[in-house]
Amino acid sequence: MMAEMMAEVMLGTRPIGQGAPALLVAELSGNHNGDLQRAKEILAAAAEAGADAVKLQTYTADTITMDVDNEYFRIADGPWAGRRLYELYDQAHTPWDWHYELFTEAERLGLLCFSSPFDPTSVDFLEELDCPCYKVASFEVVDIPLLRRIAATGKPVIMSTGMASTDEIDRAVAVLRSGACPLVLLACVSAYPAAAEDLKLRNIPWLAERFRCPAGLSDHSAGHLAAVAAVALGATVIEKHLTLRRADGGPDSAFSMEPAEFAELVSAVRTVETALAQGVVQGPGISETANLQFRKSIFVARDIAQGAVIGPQDLRVVRPGFGASPDTLDAVLGTVARRSYRRGEPFLLPDTSQD
Repeated sequence: MMAEMMAEVMLGTRPIGQGAPALLVAELSGNHNGDLQRAKEILAAAAEAGADAVKLQTYTADTITMDVDNEYFRIADGPWAGRRLYELYDQAHTPWDWHYELFTEAERLGLLCFSSPFDPTSVDFLEELDCPCYKVASFEVVDIPLLRRIAATGKPVIMSTGMASTDEIDRAVAVLRSGACPLVLLACVSAYPAAAEDLKLRNIPWLAERFRCPAGLSDHSAGHLAAVAAVALGATVIEKHLTLRRADGGPDSAFSMEPAEFAELVSAVRTVETALAQGVVQGPGISETANLQFRKSIFVARDIAQGAVIGPQDLRVVRPGFGASPDTLDAVLGTVARRSYRRGEPFLLPDTSQD
């Protein structure tokens, strides 16, 4: 049902929606820990684990915040409690002079590479790299000037909706669609990590229906169960943070997957997609045909002489399924046996054994 109402979105050569496999995106974020070689190793790990795409973040500390030390620019709680925004973003940002190498490396690995810009200058920079699509982070849903700059590119946009009200999503969607940007909306909980009871996965089909576009999940929860459930609900994009080893630390390591875990996510999602491939009841499948014999059918319960009137004690509905269908039993009772029967043989209609 949801696939029928979703407009297909093309990210590069990759279709999103209309029955296409879910796009599985590995989020690099700040897990490179300031090391370009480590960033490339994460890209390689993503490709090896079966990811379809990798997402960067494009900002500097100066483009996303201000170098101020007061109560407004200090984080009060959560995984980064006590840190200054400027300090955190200076540590976590992906240097702009890495971007070309990372885009090139991703292409070599067969990964779609795109990024989240956080101000108009980062959009301008990514345009120079011919970024194929843009991700709008959940915190940026209310940054209308940024959305207008992204809309001006006319490129596909994947937007997380964490924290946003319906009115805020409505406005953001209207701005992006003013530039005719093909749109994918992600359910998201902007908590790091996100608890299962907060995930609101039913927002996925709601987003798809309300905005007539593909929907998915930006997942900050532990493990891959939320991603699997999201795909069962119709998610067409799954985004998950990836690191080489959580023990290596870093600003996003605590809620990131390691490569083996990401590979498990890929396997689980693809298995669920296979299970969902067949819709509406269509009768026994190929794998079920052999088991039709274990249905119930009509069998002779005691010897019956030719010409005898068949009564309730003469027949039973039992397994296996080599006799007549149980729904014919009432029509058989009270009829005259055309031949003799032995206990334990299937009772067939019509009696073809002597025809």
